Amino acid sequence: METRRHQSVTELIQHLGHVIDHDEWLSRVWVEGEISNFKHHARGHMYFTLKDDQTRIRAVMFAGHNRRLRFRPKDGDDVLVRGRVAVYERDGQVQLYVSSMQPKGIGDRFLAFQELKEKLEAEGLFSPLFKQSLPFLPRRVGVITSAQGAAVRDIITTIRRRSPVVDILLYPVSVQGEDAAPHIAAALDEMNRHGEVDVIIVGRGGGSLEELWAFNEEEVARAIHRSWIPVVSAVGHETDTTIADHVADVRAATPTAAAELVVPRHDELCLRIKTLLQRLERTQRRQLEAARSDWTRMVRRRVLQRPGAQLERFEQRLDGLTDDLIRSIGSRFPQWRHGLKHRRTLLFSHHPADRLPFLRNRLDQCTLEGRRRIETRLTAARNRWLRRVDRLDAISPLKVMGRGYSLVFRHGDGELVKSARRVEAGDLIQVRLADGRLKCQVWGKEEWIDDGKTSGSATSLRRSDEKAGRGGGTSGER
Repeated sequence: METRRHQSVTELIQHLGHVIDHDEWLSRVWVEGEISNFKHHARGHMYFTLKDDQTRIRAVMFAGHNRRLRFRPKDGDDVLVRGRVAVYERDGQVQLYVSSMQPKGIGDRFLAFQELKEKLEAEGLFSPLFKQSLPFLPRRVGVITSAQGAAVRDIITTIRRRSPVVDILLYPVSVQGEDAAPHIAAALDEMNRHGEVDVIIVGRGGGSLEELWAFNEEEVARAIHRSWIPVVSAVGHETDTTIADHVADVRAATPTAAAELVVPRHDELCLRIKTLLQRLERTQRRQLEAARSDWTRMVRRRVLQRPGAQLERFEQRLDGLTDDLIRSIGSRFPQWRHGLKHRRTLLFSHHPADRLPFLRNRLDQCTLEGRRRIETRLTAARNRWLRRVDRLDAISPLKVMGRGYSLVFRHGDGELVKSARRVEAGDLIQVRLADGRLKCQVWGKEEWIDDGKTSGSATSLRRSDEKAGRGGGTSGER
């Protein structure tokens, strides 16, 4: 019977959650639907059901995400939400974890905003590596905004109040409508082309998402990104956030705040300069007094009052040292001359030409002695070799066979025959002599058999004769 491994409910739900968590499409999904069973928990989390005409799904939006909502959701609202799908293991239900929510009326624009934001962020336009620092004291500030809005008046008033010496270059553009984005981008490129300003403020006053939409366009974002002049984004109120705010080098909450960031207060700068001047004067005064005191003390020193007296002492000291040096050198010359003569004598006594005959004679003696020893050793070695050759020749089998002895081998396997019992009449044998080899056939054999009767040191033997069928004797062929 087949054995099956059963899954527990927990294991099944965990496996389902693992599959859903690794689905990339379910990790970032946009869903449109109607809110029902809405509940705002005391801890700030929002629990609700998102439904349409055919089905529904449970959803939750935690406090960390819903505190940024610009409206209060309720039952019956049609919304566009973004989130991820996951399994709530305790209840074994699939839930939608919402990270952002917009009313259905502005859902398309919000979706386009999120898609463009993700695209530009992936390209690195929001990276801090591209952010430029603002100049400390700009000479001229460029302002790109509407000439009729309240934003331009706030910027000009704030700059004039904070620093009247800073020039303002206004580039009027339309800040809402279909033509607003191209005009804003063209204005940014124009100011960068001429380079007449040190910093640029681009923005407008508050408004709805549709009114601020020009600052969410891609061409405006890319124009800000390619600007080599630092750009401050001042769009809407503090709660309004646009694509331009993310790309700009600095984001200001309002146009007035942008003017305050760009231009320091003139009276504060004057006060700081005055304070620095006072500190500089005090420091210079202290250093001057210290230098005057050091100069007075130096002037009162005797060496500066009569510098010639010090030079006279040095001249006398130099004369004394010169005399000592001359005397020291004169006293050491005889010792050096005597040492030089002694070393010259030693050098000549060890001259190579004097030792050469002795060394040549020594070499000749060593050569003769070496030859004598080599000849002695060669003679001894030759005698040992001859003795060993004679000994080997004396025990050589060939020399023994030369005295009439021979070796008998069985024909075919070449086995040495050591006993008459190993052959029979009619067998083929080979006989090895000192000067050749015989191929023979055994016609008969005689064996000497020990009969076991002994008398003293002699042994009684019994003769056994066998002959081949063709007669006795041995015939062979050399």
